[in-house]
Amino acid sequence: MKLISIIVGILLLMGVNMASGKDKFEKDVIKTQAGDLEITFIGHGTLMFTIGGQVIHVDPVGQYGDYRQLPKADLILITHEHRDHLDLQTVAALRKPGTQIVVNQAGAARLPGAVVLKNGEKKTVAGFQIEAVPTYNLVHKRDSGEPFHPKGRDNGYIINFGEKRVYVAGDTENTPEMKALKNIDIAFLPMNLPYTMTPEMVADAAKAFKPRILYPYHYGKTDPAKLVNLLKSTPEIEVRVRKME
Repeated sequence: MKLISIIVGILLLMGVNMASGKDKFEKDVIKTQAGDLEITFIGHGTLMFTIGGQVIHVDPVGQYGDYRQLPKADLILITHEHRDHLDLQTVAALRKPGTQIVVNQAGAARLPGAVVLKNGEKKTVAGFQIEAVPTYNLVHKRDSGEPFHPKGRDNGYIINFGEKRVYVAGDTENTPEMKALKNIDIAFLPMNLPYTMTPEMVADAAKAFKPRILYPYHYGKTDPAKLVNLLKSTPEIEVRVRKME
């Protein structure tokens, strides 16, 4: 009986350790004039930014992290309404008095009271200047011929943290609007086929608008080493690979 108790205890301890390790996400810290910007890489298209005691969640989805262990949001950004980007239950869990939400127009009906930004619009929300960038497919389409992400519906976002401009692209391809961006310090570009970009598309866009730091994200089974190789002759772009499948 004592041996059984010891074995059960060991198994429980292993379970606790496994659970506590599950959500130990990678983090980077970027220096800004407004203080340290901490980036938490949660998974897929899901990110968390923390600066000056404020917390910004981007496309929070419960599948990718235990949000009971993460801080509630001052600001939530939703790029579009697909279920791997908009999780109503997780959004509700992250809300507190004063939480503000920014969403694309198509997702607004599911989030009453949210601030709606159309492509190209800018607005200061929760003290952060937010710009909505068009996101859409040029090449990849459903069997019906409809793009996975049609033009004019979804948003990417540029968020200003002090003097740093951070671009979270959402689900998109290398559009003319993306390639025309200026003064982007940090970019998160998706690389998940067939819904977003190939490594070649990401490299093409990055060479056009030259973010100082590039994080491939939402990359599924695509090998990010391919992107690193494609940009090895572009030293002005630092490619950082984090676990964002």
